[in-house]
Amino acid sequence: MHKARNIYLIGPRACGKTSVGRALAERLGLKFVDTDHAFAEAVGMDIASFVEANGWDAFRDEESRTLEREAAPGGRVIGCGGGIVLRAENRAVLAGGLTLYLKTAPEELARRLSADPIASQRPSLTGKSLADEVREVLEERAHLYEGCAHHVVEGGDLDSVAERAYAIVKTFPERF
Repeated sequence: MHKARNIYLIGPRACGKTSVGRALAERLGLKFVDTDHAFAEAVGMDIASFVEANGWDAFRDEESRTLEREAAPGGRVIGCGGGIVLRAENRAVLAGGLTLYLKTAPEELARRLSADPIASQRPSLTGKSLADEVREVLEERAHLYEGCAHHVVEGGDLDSVAERAYAIVKTFPERF
């Protein structure tokens, strides 16, 4: 019997991976996993504290281990950290499932991040203003998100994104 594939949601911070992922998992009757939450649980501290204590390379190493661990059982909806696409080994894991890129305009990402009280727990990637950082990081990673994605789900309100993601998943012959 072959293992059920995972559904991976990718995109930058605040694109809705967790909200859409929870809604999608519920509709499909699958478990939802957020790699950032799984990471923090595994290391016993939030990402900002881990990065401050250990550096970005150690974070990316542990992030890769987290993705592998959470992907292993199969049959899950997995919301991935925004930088998960930066490493080839992570992109290989994503290729083994159905990967959806939640594409959102930089202005909307910045708006959501500025309204998020948890955003302060996320370390700055560039040291620039929020709007500049969002734009810069998105420019650097957009080709990776698009290259990994089996489908791109354009932004909008999170309920409609979840509906469109569900409609895409239902077009696949394998059971999710």
